[in-house]
Amino acid sequence: MNLLEKNELPQDFVYPNEFLKIVEQGLIDFDPWVIMSGEYLKTRYDGLRKRYPKRLLVPFARRIDNDDIACWDINIPNKVVTIHDFASENWEQRKEYETFWVWLRQAVDDMIENDN
Repeated sequence: MNLLEKNELPQDFVYPNEFLKIVEQGLIDFDPWVIMSGEYLKTRYDGLRKRYPKRLLVPFARRIDNDDIACWDINIPNKVVTIHDFASENWEQRKEYETFWVWLRQAVDDMIENDN
């Protein structure tokens, strides 16, 4: 899986080990959430930087049924936020999760709910 390179990421940011563990195991599709990679990830990352210049967001997953993006916000250490991409600045944040694992549990719940 092609994630953002160290030179593309904000200074001192490293992907959390729990995220890398999930990616290494190939657990990347939690329909409606999908872990992003490659050029698509880079395009969304660059777009977030332009649309929300006051924030330091590192995206990692997108929701395929709307414009929500799961990110790490560098100014909120260790937490995951969901951003409604393309929303007006200051109206973009939807939720905040204490850890990646809490976000992942919600993504699995969304998958189960989406299947019903």
